[in-house]
Amino acid sequence: MKFKIGILLLFILLIGCMNNSDTGEGDYAYFGGQVINPKNNFVVLSVSEKVLDTVLLDNANRFVYRIDSLKTGFYTFKHGDEFQMVLLEPRDSIMFRLNTLDFDESLVFTGVGAKKNNYLVNEFLKNEVEEKIVFKQCQLDPDIYENKISEVRQQKLKELSQFKEKYAPSELFSNIAMANIDYNYYFKKEIYPFVHYGYNKNEILESLPKDFYNYRASINYSDAFLKDHFTYKSFLRSNINNMALKTHMDHSENKMFKRNSVCYTLDKLTLIDSLIEIPLMKNEMLYHYTINFLTKNEEEKYNETVMASYLSKSNDTKNNMLVRQYAAAIGNLKSGYELPDFMVRDYKNTEFNIKSKIVSPTVICFWSHTAFNHFKDSHSKLKELQAKYPEVTFISINLDDYELDTVKKTLKRNNMPLEDEYVLMNPIKTRELLAVYPLTKAFIVDENKKIVKSNSNIFDRHFEEDLLGAINR
Repeated sequence: MKFKIGILLLFILLIGCMNNSDTGEGDYAYFGGQVINPKNNFVVLSVSEKVLDTVLLDNANRFVYRIDSLKTGFYTFKHGDEFQMVLLEPRDSIMFRLNTLDFDESLVFTGVGAKKNNYLVNEFLKNEVEEKIVFKQCQLDPDIYENKISEVRQQKLKELSQFKEKYAPSELFSNIAMANIDYNYYFKKEIYPFVHYGYNKNEILESLPKDFYNYRASINYSDAFLKDHFTYKSFLRSNINNMALKTHMDHSENKMFKRNSVCYTLDKLTLIDSLIEIPLMKNEMLYHYTINFLTKNEEEKYNETVMASYLSKSNDTKNNMLVRQYAAAIGNLKSGYELPDFMVRDYKNTEFNIKSKIVSPTVICFWSHTAFNHFKDSHSKLKELQAKYPEVTFISINLDDYELDTVKKTLKRNNMPLEDEYVLMNPIKTRELLAVYPLTKAFIVDENKKIVKSNSNIFDRHFEEDLLGAINR
């Protein structure tokens, strides 16, 4: 009942704004919503990575916003550290309701233009579920695997046809929905060689049917409209990985593939430079692969080689500076170096230098509200490790720039103990100091506060070997 009343009030508010507004010529749309359990008092609207406006929530955590001179396409709305996209066309008047405790799963649109967006959100959620299943199916032979994913694609095409017949959406939506189905299907094909068991990727590539990747001839690698779309971006990364894999295996003497080899990384950067024409897309992809390499590389001499290739291809001044800063930070986090000083606060609001908490072998992990599944999985894994290695201190640090009570409530709500849990005093600078990327990064530190490993991962199959090395020092 509260849900219906909230939506009704918001609808009345939206209609009131429409009736009082200019109804003359020109493309416009209304967008509004209600945020349950808000993390702050505003929503940020953006388009093509440019902030359109920061809109304050009212006392009931609602807002309504009119977009004039509407540019048809995807708009992003962000609250806290989470975001989602909405497709806006002229004269749309769309409202949403979401609960930050279950951001994507709770998101519901109502109003003119709602049905197409509910369809797209549901497809996004279904794709997430399917991805977990596909990773298991990748162990099947190529022909069987292709039949499995083709069946899913045919079902999606049937559902789209039924949706179009029932609601008669715009041609634009139909094209987007079709692209979503296609690129999700292509993504599943591109990941097959990587997820399929076996280290000899060359043999796996050669085992594929000759027409397995025929669709590549029709791919637009610089689609300006879809460039911000999640499925399209996921496909592009997987496609780059796969095509560079073929190039790499053709000239590599070692047929046992190493995902983070310098040669393979250089092949990916070269391929991006040759295929993607839109500067924003190209720069983003180049940055992603360069940072990913720097994060995992354990041979410092190769960092300069990859950075030189990256800098020769990227014209993004900000990202280029960030890459240089990240490389410099990694240089200060080598094995044997002392852990840098940084300040944390516990949930009693007491401040500490983190090193004052290190009196035994210690593992330092990180989490964020932006990755809720990682938050739950990492804490579950830490609980398992604590039982197995009682002589080790396991520290978990929240990276978000939130009020202490907000983070504390998240932990309590999920029945997490507050012991050895902290928040950063200066999140932005400390994340840079520690080169925290990706979120799964973990530090192993010995009892003398010396770094054993700065790019570990508690989910990695070699993690416990590294941890035993710290214990036995």
